[in-house]
Amino acid sequence: MEKDKGLIHVYFGNGKGKTTAAMGLCARAAGYGYRVLIYQFMKDNKTSERNILKLSENITLLPGLEKEKFSAYLTEEERRERKIFYADQFERMTKQAEGYDVLFMDEIIYAIQAELLEEDKIIEYLKRKPKHLEIILTGNRPSMELLDMADYATEMKKIKHPFDKGIKARMGIER
Repeated sequence: MEKDKGLIHVYFGNGKGKTTAAMGLCARAAGYGYRVLIYQFMKDNKTSERNILKLSENITLLPGLEKEKFSAYLTEEERRERKIFYADQFERMTKQAEGYDVLFMDEIIYAIQAELLEEDKIIEYLKRKPKHLEIILTGNRPSMELLDMADYATEMKKIKHPFDKGIKARMGIER
C-alpha cells in the first residue's frame, strides 16, 4: 500500500450489513496481500465470520470477551469493567496496528454511544494514525465529527428486518 493512501471508512445506520460490508472489504484486502487487524467491540468471539477469516494468514482477529451482552443490560459493575477493558483493547490494538495495512474496529461507534469508549481518544487517534493505515469503523450513529473525518461514509438504512417480526439473529446470516 502506498505510504500516504490510508483512508477512513465509516459504515453506519440501523440497517443490516455494516459488519458484512466491512468484513468483505477486509477479505478483499487480505486477498490482495494486505495485512488486516480486526477487533469486534460489543461482540463475543462466536460470530460466524471469524471462522472463515481466521483461516487467512493475512488476517489477525483479536479476541474479545467470551460473553457479551447488549449495553442496555449491563450492570454498573459490568459497565465499569467494559470501560477499562475496551480502553485497554483500543490502546493495544492501535499500537499493534502500526504493522498492518488495514484496521477494522467493528461496532466501535456503538461502544462510543454506549459510553464504554471515549470518542475524544478515537478522534485523536484518527488524527495521528499512520498515514498508510486504512481504517474501518462501524456502528449506528456516528458523531458529525467522525463523519467529517471519514473519506467513505455509507449509511445502511433499515426498511424491513426479520427482528421486527420476532425472529432472532441466525447463525451464519446475522451472527
